[in-house]
Amino acid sequence: MTLAQATSEYPFLNLVWTMLVFFGWVIWFWLLIVIFGDLFRRSDVSGWGKAGWVVLVLVLPFVGVLIYLIAEGKHMGERRRAEAQTAQSQFDDYVRTVSSSGDGATEQIAKAKQLLDTGAINSEEYETLKQKALAR
Repeated sequence: MTLAQATSEYPFLNLVWTMLVFFGWVIWFWLLIVIFGDLFRRSDVSGWGKAGWVVLVLVLPFVGVLIYLIAEGKHMGERRRAEAQTAQSQFDDYVRTVSSSGDGATEQIAKAKQLLDTGAINSEEYETLKQKALAR
């Protein structure tokens, strides 16, 4: 089959239409995942309320999704923002606790250097302490 035969059997506009339909399905499933994810993360909706939304979205897909987006669109963004801020603050707290641990490798090496400078340990012991601190 030549290129001319292939293009005559499946014209360009059919290809464009196929791509639009494919990406429409991708967007539709992405939208369902976002809505169901938001719905099931909510703690202010009872189990019956969640079941009702699921039935509405599955039985009347376009109407159910549009109703959910109209009713909860603003709150979806607020919940996402709150979750992101909570995750960021937890990460920041974790970084602070890890970085402020008073027994870091640099502090151990500095203490070992002070001991070496005062003559309490020799250079071999200093190197051993240094290697232990770096291995941590």
